[in-house]
Parts: sequence; C-alpha cells; structure tokens
Amino acid sequence: MDEDSRLIRQMRAGSDEALDAFVRKYYPDIYRYCLRRLPSPADAEDLTQETFERFFRGFESYRHSGKAKNYLYVIAGSLCADFYRRGGGEQGAELPENAAAPEADTDRHLDLAAAVDALPEELREVIVLHYFQDLKLREIAHILGIGLPLVKYRVSQAKRRLKLLLQEDES
Repeated sequence: MDEDSRLIRQMRAGSDEALDAFVRKYYPDIYRYCLRRLPSPADAEDLTQETFERFFRGFESYRHSGKAKNYLYVIAGSLCADFYRRGGGEQGAELPENAAAPEADTDRHLDLAAAVDALPEELREVIVLHYFQDLKLREIAHILGIGLPLVKYRVSQAKRRLKLLLQEDES
C-alpha cells in the first residue's frame, strides 16, 4: 500500500496525525504551484489553504484512485482560474527569493518569469506543472483532463515560444 493510501485510510478513521502529515506532505508543492500562477505570496497562501479546505470538505466523496497530489493540483488550478475570472489581478510569476543570486542570474530569472507570463494560459499551465512542479507529462494530462498528445504539443509550443521571447529580450 502506498503512503497516500495509508494516509487516506487513517484520515477516514479520524486520525489527526494522518491529516497533519497529509497537509505537511503536499502543502509546499501546492503553494509553489499557486505562487507561480498568482500575483502575490499572500494570494498564493490563501488559495493553497482554500485548496486543502475544499479537498477536506469533499473528503467523504473522494475516491482515491491514484495520486492525491494530482487531485490537489486540479483543485488549485480551478481556484487560480476562478481568482482571475473574479478580477483578482493580472497573472504573474513570483520567483523564489534568493538574495545571494548574482545579478546576471537574477536578470535571467526575471526574463524567464516575464516570458512565462507572456504565454497563453494553456501553455503557461503545462510549463509550470512540468518544469516548476516536476510533474510527468502523463500526470499533467490527468490533472488537466486532456490527452497526452495534447500535453506534449503544448509543452513543445511553449518551449518554442519561450525561446523566441527570450531571444527577443537579448536583442
């Protein structure tokens, strides 16, 4: 039995320790995902917490059939999209703070963040999930509810556009 199955079984039995372990296990990944998609760390934290609230609110009807993390990404992605539909601000990629980074690295990170922000939503989402969240293409297909060939196409299109955008910045 995998760790997720064990935690889910224990949470269903009422274990607070299992619930805490589940949140500790997935909170950082979901927070980073929201942080890449939202304009501020405060918004990312709010939506990360709301992701877990929604997961646990619907926990009774949740049927574990794979990775719980994928389901959390689905919830978080939906909440991020709702945030912008409600007029929550412009999309922007926040970079992790790294005060020790050399100026050239910082400039490169800022250029990359701007280029990722310039991508259409459908391309930006696969790039964030694949490169920033380290998910496999099959997992992304499952999370987004699209076929694997479409995920591959979007990743290739996003990489092509990022390359063009970054070349434009260099000129």
